[in-house]
Amino acid sequence: MHSPEDQVDFSNADKGWKRSLEPCIIASSVDPSRTVWNNDAYKFIVDNDCPEQYANSSLWRQSQLCTRQGLYAVIDPADHDDCGIYQVRGLDISNMSFIETISTNGIVVIDPLTSYECAQQALILYQTERPGKTIKALIYTHSHADHFAGAVAVTEAAGAQGIEHLPIYAPDGFLEHAVSENVYAGNAMARRALYMYGESLEPESDGSGQIGTGLGMATSTGVSGIVAPTITISATTEAEKPVLVDDLQIYFQVTPGTEAPSEMNFHFPQYKATCMAENATHTLHNIQTLRGAVVRDARVWSRYIDEAIVLYGQNSDVVFASHHWPTFGNSEILTFLAQQRDLYAYLHNETLRQLNAGKTGLEIAEEFKLPDSLEKLWCARGYYGSVSHNVKAIYDRYMGWFDNNPAHLWEHPPVQAAHRYVECMGGIEKVIGLGVKFREAGDLRFAVTLLNHAVFADQSNSTAAQELSATYKILGYGAENATWRNFYLTGARELTDGITKALNVMSPESYLALSMEQLVDTMAIRINGPAASEACFTIDVMVIDRSDGYHMNLSNSTLTHHSIAYQEAPLVSDTPASLTIWPTFQQFVDLVDGERQDLSGIATSGDLTVWETLSSLLTSYDTGFAIVTPEEP
Repeated sequence: MHSPEDQVDFSNADKGWKRSLEPCIIASSVDPSRTVWNNDAYKFIVDNDCPEQYANSSLWRQSQLCTRQGLYAVIDPADHDDCGIYQVRGLDISNMSFIETISTNGIVVIDPLTSYECAQQALILYQTERPGKTIKALIYTHSHADHFAGAVAVTEAAGAQGIEHLPIYAPDGFLEHAVSENVYAGNAMARRALYMYGESLEPESDGSGQIGTGLGMATSTGVSGIVAPTITISATTEAEKPVLVDDLQIYFQVTPGTEAPSEMNFHFPQYKATCMAENATHTLHNIQTLRGAVVRDARVWSRYIDEAIVLYGQNSDVVFASHHWPTFGNSEILTFLAQQRDLYAYLHNETLRQLNAGKTGLEIAEEFKLPDSLEKLWCARGYYGSVSHNVKAIYDRYMGWFDNNPAHLWEHPPVQAAHRYVECMGGIEKVIGLGVKFREAGDLRFAVTLLNHAVFADQSNSTAAQELSATYKILGYGAENATWRNFYLTGARELTDGITKALNVMSPESYLALSMEQLVDTMAIRINGPAASEACFTIDVMVIDRSDGYHMNLSNSTLTHHSIAYQEAPLVSDTPASLTIWPTFQQFVDLVDGERQDLSGIATSGDLTVWETLSSLLTSYDTGFAIVTPEEP
């Protein structure tokens, strides 16, 4: 690995600084007494050397880079005919970028952060430096919430254009994947993300708490939502046919299946600048994120980076992304992108080579080593993704969860297995003692295996919980990977202090961006199947302000649905549904998200008790379900 004296990253991270947000503490727009972002809480990382007893020195260095905050000129207008490229960094886990049009006093905004409040402050920071610029367009690089969920701040700032007329560009499939991740599986992902990002951990001045995520410091916790894109980019822009925003030329490169299922890079030839979205950052990224998501394709990821080199490499003097800091200089860019390309290609190819030799994902991950030429690079270190869990993800993409050993085909779930292991090993006190013995011998991994069995066999045993918590802390303090650290330390905390509930990922207003199909899908997912075994009915929804019809059928404990022709009230039909309702789209959204409890004020025809039955079958999710302890019976 590079020596600690290597200062290139620090120089690039500081280059172009214009101003900072002082203090860098952002309050909630809903409850001003609540803080949604506090970068100042991490000043101890910048001011101090790594406390070796509490943190990995390589991760500490990465966090020192990620704590930098403020407005930065990626391309300074003073060097480019009074137009430039700016980024706001350190006001969320992601960056918000501003591309100025060449001669029309406008800007294109890229990736409006995770929350309204942080995006609003980023806009103010930019506008203070560059007043009088008109927002001409908004671009989402991909379908993860930290790159779109603060969009309302941008549409508000667009003024008269506003949400109705502002062009919003996104890659093909954006809304589908944003919905599937943040709405369909949103509750589970939010709870798991609390672990991954250390959301319940405090940044402690001695370095024993949360010290970042490897990709940024944390995720903001303000108001989040989805503003639907208005322009879909479904193909890479052809040579000599750039997309124009006023006089700003943009070449889009669609990269589906890379860091997100729906993602795109883009090139600004007038600036000789390329945005790599989240496909090339200063860390090894995730092939499958630990909070949960569809497995990404490392092979495709590598090939799209290679394509970016071919398309834009020779005409780029700066490469920037939606996380971290830019890379400056053409030769440096070509080297950096080639390293990132080879990193993901090697992970893919070597995993497949060993897979085909008969090894399981667990076995491959245990022995997998990057080539020395990659291993030594700061930008290939596993601060966010890791070689270990990425290799397992690649195996899973091709082979699934099963390793083909029949012993693993029908295993007991954790609680039942724990009781049997504890009985076989002579009782819970014996298991706890063995766990402590293995910890003291330095085998932390087997220690947590034993102590985890003890906790799941007897949740009331405080000694088991305390010893497992202590072992998790040791693993966390030693981890170079920030997300592993956060998982271990959050698990340690919840074992002794109890569960922290996750925040809702999306605001109720977010549902307005969904289609009818997606809205009804969210209902279908929430149906309590066992409780619905006796229910059988149909509901037709006629959305009066959109002239859309939708049919829902509940049978065999399953809610299915499809579109139908719209019919005005009163209903004329030989085969009416059990219930037909005529809501506005807003009213139906309110029914789905729980803002409206009944059908009062909505025209209906048929059996009103059907809706009551449907509502009673919808699951209300617990945002604080157990992870490191058994679920309460």
